[in-house]
Formats: sequence, structure tokens, C-alpha cells
Amino acid sequence: MVKFSDGMWLNEDGVLIDWAVEVVNSEILAGGIRCVATSKHITTRGDTTDTPTVTVECSSPATDILLLTGYHWKGERRTTLGPNYEIFPDVEIQSEAAVRSASISTIKKDTSLTITSNSLSATINIQPSSFNIDIISHGVTSPTIVAPGSDHLLTTLGQQSVGYVMKGTNDPKSTFTKPDKGERWFTMQFQLSVGEKIYGLGERFGPFVKNGQSVEIWNEDGGTSSEQAYKNVPFFLSSRGYGIFVPYPGLVSFEVQSERTTRVNIAVPSELLSVYIIQGPSPKDIIQRYTLLTGRPALPPAWSFGLWLSTSFTTEYDETTVNSFLEGMDERDISVDVFHYDCFWQKAFHWCDYIFDEVYFPDPGAQLARLKAQGYHISVWLNPYIAQASEIFAEGATNGYFIRKSDGSVWQTDFWQAGMAIIDFTNPAACEWYQAKLEALIDLGIDCFKTDFAERIPTGDTVYYDGSDPEKMHNYYTFLYNKVTFELLERRLGKNQAIVFARSSTAGGQRFPVHWGGDPMTTFEAMAETLRGGLSLGICGYGYWAHDIGGFEGTPDPALYKRWFAFGSLSSHSRLHGNESYRVPWVIDPSGEADVVLKQFIDLKLSLMPYLYNTAIKTHETGVAMMRPLFVEFPEDPFSWNIDTQYMLGPNLMVVPVFSAEGTVQYYVPNGSWFGVLDGKLRKGPVFVTETHDFFSLPLLLRPGAAIVLRDDVPRGSEGRRHAVYDYSEEVTILVNLAGSATVDLLVEVPDSNNLGSFVASLTIQGDETTGSVKVVTGALKGQWKLKKVKSDGTSDELVAADGVTSLSWTE
Repeated sequence: MVKFSDGMWLNEDGVLIDWAVEVVNSEILAGGIRCVATSKHITTRGDTTDTPTVTVECSSPATDILLLTGYHWKGERRTTLGPNYEIFPDVEIQSEAAVRSASISTIKKDTSLTITSNSLSATINIQPSSFNIDIISHGVTSPTIVAPGSDHLLTTLGQQSVGYVMKGTNDPKSTFTKPDKGERWFTMQFQLSVGEKIYGLGERFGPFVKNGQSVEIWNEDGGTSSEQAYKNVPFFLSSRGYGIFVPYPGLVSFEVQSERTTRVNIAVPSELLSVYIIQGPSPKDIIQRYTLLTGRPALPPAWSFGLWLSTSFTTEYDETTVNSFLEGMDERDISVDVFHYDCFWQKAFHWCDYIFDEVYFPDPGAQLARLKAQGYHISVWLNPYIAQASEIFAEGATNGYFIRKSDGSVWQTDFWQAGMAIIDFTNPAACEWYQAKLEALIDLGIDCFKTDFAERIPTGDTVYYDGSDPEKMHNYYTFLYNKVTFELLERRLGKNQAIVFARSSTAGGQRFPVHWGGDPMTTFEAMAETLRGGLSLGICGYGYWAHDIGGFEGTPDPALYKRWFAFGSLSSHSRLHGNESYRVPWVIDPSGEADVVLKQFIDLKLSLMPYLYNTAIKTHETGVAMMRPLFVEFPEDPFSWNIDTQYMLGPNLMVVPVFSAEGTVQYYVPNGSWFGVLDGKLRKGPVFVTETHDFFSLPLLLRPGAAIVLRDDVPRGSEGRRHAVYDYSEEVTILVNLAGSATVDLLVEVPDSNNLGSFVASLTIQGDETTGSVKVVTGALKGQWKLKKVKSDGTSDELVAADGVTSLSWTE
């Protein structure tokens, strides 16, 4: 918590703030504007001495994005020292610059200085003692601003809103004798309008709406039941139609109506603070522009959308145990696509040496080959820490591959693994060394690495190979760790075949999926907080996300396990994993009911793969997460901005997890007639609905006027098991909800499971529930395919097309 004020009128003890009060110099730059503001009104020449200044610059790095920078001193080494976030990693910057320059205009008047980027502008008031910056949206209609017209004030930096903060530095003599005494911060404080709500800031498990919260962007291993977060992202989205990203990789403080009740106060311990102001007006627009800045998520392989089964953490296991789990799942016809070995695939006290423990796994190559022959993909756990007992510790220490102290010794700790060191990913040779260890595992048959930890990265007496600032590296370290790991997998396995399973992250880390939600308790409350964390993270461009089904700490009771599995199977990625207990269903629920629940819901997910992988491709292209809050799809609906116990899975399916054993759930249905995919019933919104569901059900609703492609009977592989990968164009059903809808005109695409990222066919659906047609307009569907159309009376009709037929029509 970083607060500088004591109420409205006073500062905290020992705090001095040089606020930008009066612009004394202003100018137009090439592609931007700049002004210099003093911290007091200038009346005489004498006022120009002993008066600190704050410089403010504003430019436009991309259309409808402004970069606002304020700074005090320019020569401080810590201000200029890296690391820095990678900006526009997926963009050919020269072509973007040409587009951007055509949309930029600057103008200076007697009273103001303005830069405009297409529909977004910043205007600085340059009149005496009137410093102010207005951020205005022009010529676009906002779904949330009810005022007339198309020009709206988004936010403003008003009186005492841009300033340089000194804490514990108010001894005048210390300027020359102790120039680094105390703390130095730069702050910007953005006005919040009446009713404006703030979202995002990473994977945060507390209240979904961030208003009233103090948020520190500082990665911690704090579980899911605290204010700390594994994945801190200095980006928020506003219900008023804009977003703000702070490109500072170190500690960033956000006081969201928690210090000044009408402001979001942003502060960094630096002489300089930059923010990207991102125009909407819709949430999707904001997220797409934010991920243009920081990168879009790579497309995960289709096999990764199947069920993952883990050994769990501290359980005892060997090849016999692994085989018994998988054979038990096969006996119950519960399809598993990925098997995961957690920490103890390596020797205790050796994490990590990236070598199988020969006591439990005497011939890992043969074992993995047997699993691969049965159709499984294999994941293993790792972290970037090298225990002192590890067989590779001496090699890393001798060659300078670890983070060091200022005296040149290796930075070590007993926390987690005895005497462990930490790989220095700013050293290119260390990156190659680490990748070589992992490459040997890929050669052995490993498909995926669970990149755990990397939150507890030191800052005290810490020296990096490239001289990076340890404070900034604390959050940024995980970006390098996952990037180096992901790039190896992509190089070895190919594009759209690489995947990690990461716990920690920061801005830009969404480029290296998948991410999972850390270590929740085994309670319904933890299940709900897990969803809040995933939705908050998705707002920050993280497209694919998973969680430990049933919770991690403790053993879930059968009711929680079955409810959580329904939720987990309707997440982008689904994993059974725990701490001290196995997560196979017959261990959790001896009655056998969980066996049947798991089979039903994983079969449901596999049947939805044509729709889910279509959504995955769109997520890769846009940055809009597969699991998204309702307001992303319905920003014009005021209720949608308050919902955090249900979500949209892609644009067309709404999922309502059940957070109780007895199954009673209350949820919100937006406008229109929504079709229950599982129960065949219609719900007509806008309305709040209360229902009771058994363990084999939950509200899974198809959006009005929408269509999805699915397969009723997923084919089995040669080993007799269903998989997430099959031909998504063969024997499909197109389910379209025409209930209460006016005429629809839809384009439905079918993903190509052999050429990931592309589409094998596309169809148009035109008409209403009485008259219409569906036509294959590109590619082809294989075998017999069906159209199931839902009508206003709740019934549905099914039309069947024989192999080779390219269209169906109906008239009633």
C-alpha cells in the first residue's frame, strides 16, 4: 500500500510533493507534444530559482493509443536502467508507424496544447496556475456512457494529479551529503467518473471490481486467498471505455478510490512514469489494442484442450502408480489426453537437475515411450532454481549461469530447496545451458513443461549478468523464464505445438500460454475466488487459463470435486492436480458417482472442440480471452459489469458454475432467449434466475441468434480412447438458437485439426426460425452432418444432410 496523503489537505509525515501547477513552456514535437510545469505559480523572475519542474510529454505510438510520460530528473541511472517490457512484439513497426502518422494531429493555442490520435486526444491546459490534462474520446459511440453525443471526457488529470514525491528527504543539507536518502516516487492520479468501475491488474482473487482496493504490482507466492498475486499486470480496463497500461516492470502502486475517492492513483519508485492510454470504446477494442502493445497469446496445440491428469505434488508414485491411474481412467471411460509428472519425478533436494529419479523411474525413456504409444502427451514440472545438491549446480556456478551477489558469489537461499541458486536468464549462455537440459527431456518424449514458481525473485544484494535493476527484474524475471522455455518448445515441436503450464507472469507473458491459477484451498469459496482470478487475468490478454480442479490444499469432498470438475471442463484447459492427495475420482468419491460425472463433462468438452478451437484461434488473433466476463460481450448491459460468478466461454456460450453441494444457483440472463445446451430449456432475459442442478448439470446456455459447431459422437483413437484432436469437419452438428430472434446472417467457421490456426470449412446461416438456409461456402464437411435449430416454443428441429450435400433449408 503506497499512500502519500493524510486526508484531503495534508501529506503523510515526511512526504513532500512537487505537483505540476503551472505550464511555463510548451511546444509541439515531431509526432507529439511537450510541456514543462513548475511546482508553484511564477510571478517574478526570482520564482524561477529553487523551483522544481515536472516535464510532461505525450505521443501516439499506435492509432487510438496515447503515451503520456511525466518525469523529474532524466539522468538518474535507475530511471534508465532495464529491463523494459517488449512493446509491439508482433507488429512490423514501420508499417504501423505509417498508419499511425496519418492519424496524428497536434495543435497549440494560447490556452492549450493538444495531440489527437484518430478518435483519442489529450489536451493540456497551459494557462497560468491551471495545469490540467483532459483525455477525450471523439466521434465514437460508447456502450456505457449515457450522455448524448459522440465526444466524451474519458478521464482527466486535474489539480494536484501529476507530481514528484519525496519521502524522508526533507533535510535540505542531505541534498549534497546524502543525495539518495529516502524514497522518490512519481505519481499520476486519474479522475474516476460517477459509477465508473475498474477491472484487471492481473490474476487477482479478491473482489472482481477493483474500486476501493490498494493493489501493488509485485509478484508473490501467496496462494489464492490473499491480496497477493502470482501474475501481476500493470493494466486496467475502465467501464468508461478506456484502458491504462503502465510499462514499468518493477513495483507499481494502484490506489483505486482507496486514497482519493474520485481517483485512481498510480505511483512508481522512479523519476519517470509513463502510461499508455488506450481507446475503446468497447472492452474488446481495449483488449485488442492492449495486446497489440504487449503481444497476443500463441495458439496452443489442440491436444492440450483435453483432460490433464497429474501425480499431484507430495504423493508417492512410480511407474506402477502412473499406470494404475491411467488404466483406472480407461476402465471408467474417462478420456485423458495429458499425463503430468509433478516435482518428485526428480530426486528430493535436487530440484532442479532435470533428471528422472532412477529409484522410482529406472528407465524413463522406455516408460515415456509406452505412454506415448498409448496416445498420451507428457508434461513434467520444473522451476528455474538449482538446488545445491543438484548434479548441475557446480556447472552453473562455475560458468556464471546464476544470479550473483555484489561480491561475485552465487546468490543462494535455503527457502524451498536447500542452498538453491537461481538461473540468470539475462545471460545468453545461461539460457542456452538451461535449454540444453530441457532439450534432452524433449528427446526423451516430453511435450510440455510446467514452469512453476519464479515469484520469489531476490532484490537485495542481487547482480544480473546484463546489469539489470533487481527491483525491476523481480516481476520481469518470469517473463524471461517462460519465454526461454516456450521458444525452445516452439523451435523443437513447431509453431502451434508449443505449450507451457505457467504459474507466475507479468505483462507480455500472455504470449507464452497456458497459465494456471496457482494453489487454492479445497472449498467452494476458493472455487469462486479462482474464477474471479481467471476473469481478471483474461481482461489482461491472457487467452488460455486453467486451475486445479477440486482445489490444491487439502482433499476436496466429493460434492466440491464434482462441481469443480464441471467448471474445470468448461474452462479453456482442464487439469486434475492436488497437493497431498491423488485426484483420480475413485479416490475422492468411492460411491462411483464422480466417475460418471467426470466422464460426462469431459465428453461434453471433447464434443465442443470444433467450437472451442475456433474460439482459441480467434483468441490468438485478437487477445480476447476464451473465458471472458459478461461485460466483454454485453457492455451495454449495466448488470453485466457486476457479474463475477459466471462467464462467457467464447462469444456464444454462457457458463454458470454451481458453488454449492446442494446445487442451488442464482444467475443473470442477458436480453433474449437463451437455450440450455444440457437441459434443452429456454431462459428469457434480462432476468435473474434461481435453479437447482444435480451433479450432472449446470447452466450452459447458447446465446440468442448464435450458432456453434459440435460433434455428438466423438470418435475413438486406435487405443479406444476419445481425444481432443479429431476431424472437426466430420459428422458435425450445427446448433443454432433462433428462438425469439429476428433474421440472422451468420458466418460459422470450422477449424482444421491437421493445420492448426486455419479453417477447413465455413458456413453461412441465414433466415429465422420459420424460413432459412445453411450453406457450406468454403471447404467441405465430411460424412452426414446436421443442423439443429432451436425455436421460440423451446422445441428444436433437426435437419440432416447426406455426405457431399452442401446446403440445407427449411420452411414452416
